[in-house]
Amino acid sequence: MTPDFKALLLKARHQVHTLLSGHNLSRLHGEGYDFAELREYQIGDDIRKINWTITAKLGKPYIKELHANRELSVVAAAIMDGSVYVGNDNAKQRHMAETAALLGYAAQHGNDLFTGIAYTPHGTITTPPTKQLFDIEHFSQQLYTTPLLHSKLSLQESVNDLFRRLHKPSLLLLMHDFLEPVDLSLLAQRHEVIALVVRHREEEFPKTMGEVLLEDPRSKAHQDTFFGKRSVSRYTAAREANDTELLAHFSRYDIRYAKLFTDEEPVEKLMQLFR
Repeated sequence: MTPDFKALLLKARHQVHTLLSGHNLSRLHGEGYDFAELREYQIGDDIRKINWTITAKLGKPYIKELHANRELSVVAAAIMDGSVYVGNDNAKQRHMAETAALLGYAAQHGNDLFTGIAYTPHGTITTPPTKQLFDIEHFSQQLYTTPLLHSKLSLQESVNDLFRRLHKPSLLLLMHDFLEPVDLSLLAQRHEVIALVVRHREEEFPKTMGEVLLEDPRSKAHQDTFFGKRSVSRYTAAREANDTELLAHFSRYDIRYAKLFTDEEPVEKLMQLFR
């Protein structure tokens, strides 16, 4: 464990215990003991949830929904490839590792189960449901140290695998830069999904650079180009069009989101989400 990563963990643990302590992350519908609501049966509902007493009285099948057990299932999922490299460093990768540590410490402090899943071109990193600090810190360390430069991963294929992998209704926090279209509708039907949009400031607000040699951090491809005001305008228009479609998708499926810039403290955005 490097000194830089140790410092990251110490900062994350201190922030959780001073700022996030005492706040449960969410409240889910699912299997549990606390009554949530009584509603009419809909096609696709689990027939085992039918309340036969109410059904007999009202002449229509009714479902009794329960709050999830007080032990919450918190899943931190990261989808990472060479796109974490912007400029001269992998700040987005380090930001995801710090955010995963914050979420793990918060879950452990609330006595909830934490699961870590990271999709990389070298394979899928998983931490089984746990309350152990060692597992949380090991998962964060793997996110921090996995080499990703000059590698490419399919965002949608990763999301589809995540849907197949997660069966228990969970609070799912999905980390990616979301600079390409993605369909999260299936995940949102089963889980409470929060999208954590991790970006470098220059991806949002690029600067003119004049004559420059650009390198694709995913494919290794190089391009000599002039990146001036016109190039900035074209890039910004494409990025804004992508974000408009992305936010409409989030709204349609009741997905909360936060944009985490690498020059900001992620704990502040997380606190805003869970207030």
